[in-house]
Amino acid sequence: MVRMYDNPVVPGFHPDPSVCRAGDDYYLVCSSFEYFPGVPIFHSRDLVHWRQIGNVLDRPAQLDLPPGATASGGIYAPTIRHHDGRFYVITTNVSGRGNFIVTAERPAGPWSDPVWIDLPGIDPDLTWDEDGNCWCVVSGNHVSRVDPDKGKVLEGPYPVWSGTGGKYPEAPHLYRVDGWWYLLMSEGGTERGHAVSIARSRSPRGPFDPGPVNPILTHRGTGRPIQSTGHADLVQAADGTWWMVLLATRPRGYTPEFQVLGRETCLTPVRWEDGWPVAGPVEERHPAPAAWHPLPGEPARDDFDAAALAPSWISPRDRPDGSWSLTERPGRLTLHATGPTLDRPSHTFIGRRQQHHDCRISTCLEPGNATAGLSLRMDEAHHYDLEVGDGHARVIARIGPLRQNVAEHRIPPGTVTLAIDIRTDRILPPSTAGPISGPISGPISEPAGVGARGPDTVAFSVNGTLLAELDGRYLSTEVATGFTGRVAGMYVTRGSASFDWFDYSA
Repeated sequence: MVRMYDNPVVPGFHPDPSVCRAGDDYYLVCSSFEYFPGVPIFHSRDLVHWRQIGNVLDRPAQLDLPPGATASGGIYAPTIRHHDGRFYVITTNVSGRGNFIVTAERPAGPWSDPVWIDLPGIDPDLTWDEDGNCWCVVSGNHVSRVDPDKGKVLEGPYPVWSGTGGKYPEAPHLYRVDGWWYLLMSEGGTERGHAVSIARSRSPRGPFDPGPVNPILTHRGTGRPIQSTGHADLVQAADGTWWMVLLATRPRGYTPEFQVLGRETCLTPVRWEDGWPVAGPVEERHPAPAAWHPLPGEPARDDFDAAALAPSWISPRDRPDGSWSLTERPGRLTLHATGPTLDRPSHTFIGRRQQHHDCRISTCLEPGNATAGLSLRMDEAHHYDLEVGDGHARVIARIGPLRQNVAEHRIPPGTVTLAIDIRTDRILPPSTAGPISGPISGPISEPAGVGARGPDTVAFSVNGTLLAELDGRYLSTEVATGFTGRVAGMYVTRGSASFDWFDYSA
């Protein structure tokens, strides 16, 4: 029986993947942009089943994101490598000092403080030659010989190969295979025109000759459900086969289609023909690698009984110690307001990535005298909030310059259950995309000649009572712009509130 796996292998906002192998184990990192902690790190034994084991940048000394850091600023495109028994991650803080390296003996950490390296550009990569020299290539494809322990540039940078002419030559990775140096890169932009190209040389200094067929992978101009394929990294499995991890999107809805989960991590096999790698296309279902090590699924509910937050919980820019607690009320997550609104930075928010197109997100809130709730966000200018305060629950939509209270419902004192249901069926057509008060007893009818525009409908309920339904297009990359995806989480903007549990079910 041929085992199959589903793409994406790491769903939700997990872009710019980089992978390395250490023995029979694989480790993968992704961009985290304005979120703290930064650079999620995953472990797998088969390249298909991944479990988050931590975050590379998990303390302020490693990740300093100022309050004014823009949405989609912060940490760009890390590369992870394993060399001489040590793990290296190189990445860029575009809202800080630029490129830096951190190291660890164990991939779960702790990781070192940053070693800054004076190289311009983003998307840095590290590799070593047979003499132990370390080489770094950055976007625009400039190569330097560096000392990764001291952050010194020893030679270069040399301009090498700028690609086939597509915009934004970026995401470069260097590999030494059978005496050749291969430069893998992406171009065409990280949107629908994304593509992966290849060149090779006998020296990391170049000159590099392009492959006979470039790009070696792209879905541009196709009707495939997986789009925007690019920003790839290669890895050789323990059985000698080759694989590529890459980012991709799954747009939905009416033209031009909308992607709401962000750029996700996919996997596709690679074969070698006449000394060149050949990849893709990236299918939704694919024959799996020979190794097969399923992992237990993550629990749907977090009861906040652990001594620390799970690594999947993230916050915009920082998470000050005084803003949250698991010990103040054991078995609950207590949040303290640090800002009066989700519309500006420096607010208290703890959330997780939306990873499925259809899902239910719920929490049990004890608001007390606070203003608190459950939010689905892209950034400070694009979020839907289910908020409780002063004896009322309300649904608030922030879409660009517009902020509107679209529904309100009086609630009794005490704990309250808040839920956000996201669905891709019975999508609201444009003429009825506003709030719908009260329960819905049957399918939503569409006016003649009007079709649903998608990609989904976001419904808000309190203690089982539906308050409103909103069009999901306004929380999409095509509307909000940027490099991230939806994040759902708990927040407080006045006083202090406790959350007994948080549930994410798909």
